[in-house]
Amino acid sequence: MSGKLNVAIVGSTGYGGVELIRLLTAHPQVEVTSVISSSSAGTPIAEGYPHLTEIRTDLLDGIEAAAIRAKADVVFLATPAGIAAKLAPELLAEGLKVIDISGDFRLKSPSLYEEWYKKSPAEEAYLAQAVYGLAEVFGEEVRGVDLISNPGCYPTATLLGLVPAVKEGWIDPATIIIDAKSGVSGAGRGASLGTHYSEINENFKAYKVNKHQHIPEIEQVLTRVAGKPVVTTFTTHLVPMTRGIMSTMYATIQGEHTDQDFIDLYRRYYEGRKFVRVRQAGQWPATKEVWGSNYCDIGFAVDSRTGRLTIVSVIDNLVKGAAGQAIQNLNLMMGWDEGLGLNFVPAYP
Repeated sequence: MSGKLNVAIVGSTGYGGVELIRLLTAHPQVEVTSVISSSSAGTPIAEGYPHLTEIRTDLLDGIEAAAIRAKADVVFLATPAGIAAKLAPELLAEGLKVIDISGDFRLKSPSLYEEWYKKSPAEEAYLAQAVYGLAEVFGEEVRGVDLISNPGCYPTATLLGLVPAVKEGWIDPATIIIDAKSGVSGAGRGASLGTHYSEINENFKAYKVNKHQHIPEIEQVLTRVAGKPVVTTFTTHLVPMTRGIMSTMYATIQGEHTDQDFIDLYRRYYEGRKFVRVRQAGQWPATKEVWGSNYCDIGFAVDSRTGRLTIVSVIDNLVKGAAGQAIQNLNLMMGWDEGLGLNFVPAYP
């Protein structure tokens, strides 16, 4: 053995799993020893993703907890909703640490999960055990735990943009409106009418209006931060680009605060957290400026005429919104520097 931490990835043929393989290949403390797919076991991963031709672990394994334990110490679950709820307890019983990207452990209420995901929830004991890994907000809670629930892509961009202002009481949480937009990779690799080239190209559309499964996740965190129930209006849109999320948020300001006040507040809150970059006054981020990176860039605009604040927050949905944040959580879980394997600048243009 190399002395590195051995890692397995379950659901390795989806975009999130493939992005984990790409990023972990460059991690100095990690070796990917097993890539697992229930539908493609025994076939080379390069058969579906030729860009992975040179990775060391090229044959896809099947899902069996004991067999995974023989090869790995930590497991990333990049599976469709409903699978991790059943698989994670088996992996934990084998002594493995688990980082779930699927969302099965994000909501603490089983009934809420069932309502929004239309799946059977995980057992309450595991929902209580899981730590919500929004690294810049709850990073200290992640250290040393066995089960981390990686936040969703929309909630990551949205919550990083809202939490400091809500926590400080500078905006009224009852007035929050979230206008969010995502690239098509957020829908996964499976073919569907909604992501067909002819349907999405030169098109811009809202979807899951008032019904998106990330709504209760966002509200759960904002309620915790605000110390009182928070209900939001959250609307998602699909845009004809591959990667990226932009969350544009609006809320009524409480007190007298300028653009610079909000910039200073956010820079203080995120001081030392290298993956949140707060723009200077008059600059608002674009998705291209974080492409392929683990950064979240945030900008502000105070409207003195309406008394409202506009917050613009952008991430790469496959990195900071999925695989990159999962690796950031692995680093925190293991007591390493949270930037290990993630210290690269965005690709541009």
